[in-house]
Amino acid sequence: MDWAILGGGLALGLVIALVTSPVGVSGAVFLLPVQLSVLDVPNPAVTPTNLLYNVVAGPGALWRHHRTGALHDPLVGRLVRGTLPGVVAGAVLRVFVVPGPGVFRLLIAALLLPLGLWLCARTLRTTRPAPPTAEPSPRVLTALALAVGTVGGVYGIGGGSLLGPILAGRGLPVARVAPAALATTFTTSIVGATTYTLLSLIGTGDIAPDWWLGLACGTGGLLGGYLGAHLQPYAPDRTLRLLLGALATALGALYATQSFL
Repeated sequence: MDWAILGGGLALGLVIALVTSPVGVSGAVFLLPVQLSVLDVPNPAVTPTNLLYNVVAGPGALWRHHRTGALHDPLVGRLVRGTLPGVVAGAVLRVFVVPGPGVFRLLIAALLLPLGLWLCARTLRTTRPAPPTAEPSPRVLTALALAVGTVGGVYGIGGGSLLGPILAGRGLPVARVAPAALATTFTTSIVGATTYTLLSLIGTGDIAPDWWLGLACGTGGLLGGYLGAHLQPYAPDRTLRLLLGALATALGALYATQSFL
């Protein structure tokens, strides 16, 4: 056990969650490249380690949203029900179809780069507040959540970090999207981490999460997530949209660069 790495993981989890939780992103999307490139967490164990981070870090922001009543929104239940079966399918695909880092990085770049650019462009198109947009039908939300849950299970983000930019891009207020996205990430991460642990019993290689690192990063994320959720009401919706789009764009560009080097 390397205490310096664990201490660094705790600090990193706190800072990342503080920045990302106001827009409904758990922070796992930025923890993943550090695990791959700096901490040398092996594939595919890096994915369940990321999911473990979400499980530990999630209650901080969720408790804050629970106190404000934001988790009673029907959107939360619809997204959670759709993503749960998807994350199980994603875990199976990650272990048996895309275990290596090459395809993994390219997939992330192809998803997040255009999504982030689209959200930024849509937000900057006008300085006026975006007009209210009708919420997608329950059937569309379920199908979207299922697809995103599958991708999230492969990536290790639980799905909420992709649902956030998509729904915000459709015009739903970030103050409504963020609690639903974080709740989705938390519940699907529990199921996803459990699925990987069970798959490690029948598969070969590094499949189970790095428990100590995931717990250390998650503890930092727990504190940062609570503080970030507390700051959310003080930021304008347009600012939050731009932050969400910029985060997605930066991560997509990072992985695109790594894929072709």
